[in-house]
Amino acid sequence: MVREIEANELGELLELYLHLHEKEVPPMTETLEHTWETILNDPNHHIIVNVVDDKIVASCVCVIIPNLTRGVRPYAFIENVVTASEYRGKGYATECLNFARDLAIAEDCYKMMLLTGSKEEKTLNFYARAGYNSTDKTAFIQWLE
Repeated sequence: MVREIEANELGELLELYLHLHEKEVPPMTETLEHTWETILNDPNHHIIVNVVDDKIVASCVCVIIPNLTRGVRPYAFIENVVTASEYRGKGYATECLNFARDLAIAEDCYKMMLLTGSKEEKTLNFYARAGYNSTDKTAFIQWLE
């Protein structure tokens, strides 16, 4: 079942992020609690989860960004697409991305963007099959320490 995350599921989400790029679950600090509350209270920030047998097995984040161009239409940014390794290849992340697309359409977004650090052909093909392309724009990243 694909849906938005519930407030009591932070721990499970952080465990899932170990399948993304995190090395450990961060400790429950005041900063983490504040960030979680900020996300939960932001109507433009959506953490989408796919639940199988009462377990979160896939997730993505969809942030709707207000915009003053393109007819004052917002755009959506997708981040942290992840599936637990033992559940990969079953369409769970695709269902999360489809849910995000439906949100973006409902919010009248004119585009969705997604960045990946992966160079693996399997991952890039996954995003292409989900409707994303790597030809329309060029992304530049500046990492801040």
